[in-house]
Amino acid sequence: MTSRSDRGHDPLGRAAVSQETGKLTRRDFLHAGAVGGGLLISVSITGCGDKPADVVAEKPTAAAGPGKFVQQNAWLAINTNGDITYFSPFSEMGQGVYTSIPTLIAEELEVPLWRIDVADGGSDPAHVNDLLGVQVTGGSTAVRAMYTKFRRAGAEARVRLMMAAADRWQVSVDELVAKDGAVYRQDVPGESLSYGELAEAAAGIEAPAEIPLKPNAEFRQIGKSTSRTDTPAKTDGTAQFGIDVRRPNQLYGSIIMCPVLGGTVAGLNELAAREVPGVVDVVLVGNGVVVVAEHFWQAKLGRDALEVRWATEGHDQLDNAAIRAGLAKAAEAMAGAQNAREDGDADAALAAADTRLDAVYELPLLAHATMEPMNCTAEFLGDQLHVWVGTQVQGIAQAVAASAAGLAPENVTIHTTFLGGGFGRRLEVDFIPAAVNAAQKIGRPVQVVWTREDDMTHDIYRPPAYDTASAGFDADGNLTAWKLDIVAPSITARWAPAVVEDAIDPFAIEAAANYPYAVPNVLVRFQRHEIGIDVGYWRSVSHATNCFVAESFMDELANASRTDPYEYRKRLLADKPLWRNVLELAAEKASWGNAPDGIYQGIALMEGYNTYMSQVADISVRGGKIKVEKITCAVDCGQVINPSGVRAQVQSAVIFGLSAALWGQIDIDGGRVRQQNFDTMRALRINEIPEIDIHIVDSDRDPGGMGEPATALVAPAVANAYYKARFERIRSLPFSAHGLA
Repeated sequence: MTSRSDRGHDPLGRAAVSQETGKLTRRDFLHAGAVGGGLLISVSITGCGDKPADVVAEKPTAAAGPGKFVQQNAWLAINTNGDITYFSPFSEMGQGVYTSIPTLIAEELEVPLWRIDVADGGSDPAHVNDLLGVQVTGGSTAVRAMYTKFRRAGAEARVRLMMAAADRWQVSVDELVAKDGAVYRQDVPGESLSYGELAEAAAGIEAPAEIPLKPNAEFRQIGKSTSRTDTPAKTDGTAQFGIDVRRPNQLYGSIIMCPVLGGTVAGLNELAAREVPGVVDVVLVGNGVVVVAEHFWQAKLGRDALEVRWATEGHDQLDNAAIRAGLAKAAEAMAGAQNAREDGDADAALAAADTRLDAVYELPLLAHATMEPMNCTAEFLGDQLHVWVGTQVQGIAQAVAASAAGLAPENVTIHTTFLGGGFGRRLEVDFIPAAVNAAQKIGRPVQVVWTREDDMTHDIYRPPAYDTASAGFDADGNLTAWKLDIVAPSITARWAPAVVEDAIDPFAIEAAANYPYAVPNVLVRFQRHEIGIDVGYWRSVSHATNCFVAESFMDELANASRTDPYEYRKRLLADKPLWRNVLELAAEKASWGNAPDGIYQGIALMEGYNTYMSQVADISVRGGKIKVEKITCAVDCGQVINPSGVRAQVQSAVIFGLSAALWGQIDIDGGRVRQQNFDTMRALRINEIPEIDIHIVDSDRDPGGMGEPATALVAPAVANAYYKARFERIRSLPFSAHGLA
């Protein structure tokens, strides 16, 4: 939880759980109810079970004062003492959602942002992400999904408060104005009532069905740079990440998992482990063995002392060569391929082309490598299970923890901490059951922490891809056909099999199906090919793979046409103003075509998450190695909520994407992952980070997502720049595999 500067900090993970729990029936959007002397605004609220006294004692109510807010899954609460609390359905993993969403509420509620505290909203069916259909933080959707809904929440609360004031003063609402957390009479200067004074009365008022939202021109907070609400807690150390959780009488667990992916425990000798000082127990769990001790290092030493025999048959033949061969064979056959886009007849146009160009691009498995490794803390209190975890999927986490414990989901409370990086890794819940199993067996709270080596060798990796791009030109050099065959495993087939049963995986064709360039014949096909291990969502998902292919190949077409790559793109975007605008802006700000001697430029363009973006990479080549000197980025993400937040996300995504482009890969040999830590899978060091120059387009379109797009553009922009430097086309990543990093 983040707190106002005048009241000190109450970091997330010590969020509000009331001492009383009432029952509210499900309501449509923005039902108001009088609860404990405060105004509670919620969206489709469901009842919650009573919370154990032990947890209640540790956690203050949402706002200090006479009112007690009994529902922690309500979205907005106003206490009679004037405190305002927003209960977030989203996870804060560095993307700034604890600032952007409250800004939407504050704008319409007419309070400054600092007046709103943020608390963990927990798991609740009411917290469904409107774009994805479940409670989830991912896909750059938080602001996109809730932009109107949360503004409306603030607006309706403001109107109810104004109606309560009008009733008290016996005047028309039209004679009142709301600002800075109070309602003022316009006919009596200085006379006002605070929101806290009006909270009880407002709770019983039914607001009008239609409440107009502010026009963009009247925004006072949306669109203005502001400090993040979680900065104080993250600066003074009070912010609670999963690994920071401390419960009374807590134990610590270290897990050993089969070094061969998919292997299981066949035999165990735990005697030596139990002799390690501090070791309390050894627990066999679904994906390995957990050694539990009084301190983590004792648990780690106990784990190292275990003698485990692994069953690996059927899994120890997996390696990168076999994976690549399978993908290539599937690409040759394209049996059962699904059409993601079909304009005209690309195959016929290619057959009739005067000139044809074909290229194969390959993308590797990739780890997420979050700063905070996977961890989870579980505690049983009576028939209730409490789980503290940094997760992007509270509802799924609740269901998985309940299944592991043999409990009903309503008996499980998820406490979402800050996430030390998500990037899609914490959409997975494979690290939760071990803590639940250990805590249940021992009867004490247990925190299981993965080591960095555990984290890197047992990730749910980004899928590899093997793509074939083809293009045809007529006798005059005009581009007549463009075709892309994508071969990769399906992530969604595991997550939501019904979605892809009779349809294409939408997360496999991003940045390909929306190919923007003016070509009369376009064909994009997806061939699903599984590789024997689970694969998962990774920051920007298939945007990162498909954009590398599409935009690198676009440069190949420009070069084949003997045309400047920027001019070539611009010519083919005549009827795509949003795309063309960011392309032109990036080229202008990067001084395209006027690079100093020894500096080579490459450009790339993409739309993803309703955000249009172009990047220009300035590189040098020294000693045969690529050095990225500068990335210039033009961004049109629609209506900006917090410009400083947009810049931070672009910087973060560029660094993340560049690290992956230079060094990112997972090599499997005999079913074992070779990369174990950051010595074998490099990431950018601070002195290696290039200058990142960001230019935001002023736009009143609905907001686009910002957590991911910039990740995908770095690799093609750098690859295109390298071609200019050495006339060598890089068609597979990472660059280090070519000796270039």
